[in-house]
Amino acid sequence: MQKTNLTIGVLLLLCIFSITGCGSGMQEKEKPEWKAKHVVFIGLDGWGSYSMAKADMPHVQQLMSEGCYTLQKRTVLPSSSAVNWASMFMGAGPELHGYTTWGSQTPDLPSRELNRNGMFPNIFNMLREAVPEAEIGAIYEWEGIKYLVDTLSLDYYQHVPNDNKLNTALTGAAVKYIKEKKPTLAAFIYDSPDDTGHADGHDTPGYYAKLKELDDQIGEIIQAMKEAGIYDNSIIIVTSDHGGIDKGHGSISMMEMETPFIIAGKGIYPGRKFQESMMQFDVAPTIADIFYLDPPQVWVGRSMKQVFN
Repeated sequence: MQKTNLTIGVLLLLCIFSITGCGSGMQEKEKPEWKAKHVVFIGLDGWGSYSMAKADMPHVQQLMSEGCYTLQKRTVLPSSSAVNWASMFMGAGPELHGYTTWGSQTPDLPSRELNRNGMFPNIFNMLREAVPEAEIGAIYEWEGIKYLVDTLSLDYYQHVPNDNKLNTALTGAAVKYIKEKKPTLAAFIYDSPDDTGHADGHDTPGYYAKLKELDDQIGEIIQAMKEAGIYDNSIIIVTSDHGGIDKGHGSISMMEMETPFIIAGKGIYPGRKFQESMMQFDVAPTIADIFYLDPPQVWVGRSMKQVFN
């Protein structure tokens, strides 16, 4: 009788373990489905938030009405290119990633940490490590971007010099890449707002004409996403590294320091202007949140979780 009771007890325990998922046969908790299967990041170098009061950018305005945005995202110092693109992609400021100047191609001071590619931990490598089969790419007009995007983690990258100041070469390459590869994460970075700011000046008719041209290019990228069949399962981010004043940037005026951040697409709250503070290094954690990637300890940025529905 005692043996029978013991046998029944063991069987009951085995049943309990199998029901609760405990014991050696326990399966790991499945990660949640991504917020979206595709992220398209569009960068406009030298695009200051001050311009939005006058800019004729209907496609950008549409994204703002369909998604979330702030016009108060701040640059890190100095308010110039490499240091700020690095901060966006690397989730930390120059004190940690080490890129400190306009044209830094390697860290000017030792990066606090390095990934297996010898770069500071960044959103491109994080996605590559987590999802080896992900299609990840970058196309850019300013060649300096090449040193900031961890090319060893990319499936495709291309420097497309600005053609006749119309930006059609980059847009054509972006459209082709979207339609052929349907990327998981793609970064398309235009340089001409900065070029125009240096040549014609910020807050000038020439600068606003350039923004209108770029808005048309953004419209072509959106249309390509629709034709590729990925638009409804995508998140689009449009942002900038810095603004400008007169014919320059790099100082501490608010025209240089404040840049737009616009995010729209699947699972993003519509028509929400958020007031919470945002810095350049909050961009990478926000992208990581879309793919449920755990930010490394060395990142200081935080996901803008309030944009997600």
